Amino acid sequence: MMNTAINIIYEDEALLMVEKPAGVLSIPDRFDANKPNLYHLLLAKYQTIYVVHRLDLDTSGVICFAKTEAAHRNLSLQFEHRTVEKIYLALVNGRPPEAEGVIEAAIAHHPTIQGKMVLHKKGKHAVTHFKCIEYFKQFTLMEASIKTGRTHQVRVHLAGIGHPLVVDPLYSNKSAFFLSQVKVNRYNLGQYEEERPLMSRTTLHALRLTVQHPNSEAPITFQSELPKDFRAVIQQITKWEIGTI
Repeated sequence: MMNTAINIIYEDEALLMVEKPAGVLSIPDRFDANKPNLYHLLLAKYQTIYVVHRLDLDTSGVICFAKTEAAHRNLSLQFEHRTVEKIYLALVNGRPPEAEGVIEAAIAHHPTIQGKMVLHKKGKHAVTHFKCIEYFKQFTLMEASIKTGRTHQVRVHLAGIGHPLVVDPLYSNKSAFFLSQVKVNRYNLGQYEEERPLMSRTTLHALRLTVQHPNSEAPITFQSELPKDFRAVIQQITKWEIGTI
């Protein structure tokens, strides 16, 4: 297991809120249990920990674990009954015609590509609310609130309306973001230099999570700030592409 430092946002006798780094699994891999995953990393610190929900491998941000069986049952029911508020930040291609809207489209497994999802009328019901936060020349920064928790939901829904994540190998065919994408003619490499990506994972971050505390039943909100790679991309786009709302 790699030595990955995990930032604890909040903890008490029932709850554990953590910032998941991109590139770390939420739970053990089915085929290779030695791959870095939050569950094992936390288990090394806490004798008992319970998985409540998951984030995709390359999605960063806030994720919730339970510390007792009772808290696990309570939180799992909240996710099942869709009373949890989950807000993501997504950097997407293009400029949606509406400043905000609702995407309601069923999601199913791709018939031939393992690990990929598609919009399909016979899939599972899925609802995503989106709100544009800032427009740039080529891109838009938006908030996405998912009312259901389907696999790759934000990624599939945004791609489905023609605005996939800027970086997403599965749904936008882009595996990295390069500074040359925004500097264009103003970007120059030396003769023997090779451009390195500013970001080489999905441009999606779990920003906020609101749950009812399993003991007090009071709503409680947790937030995870954008990590360094995501901030660097936003800073460069802001510098080279003037945004207007």
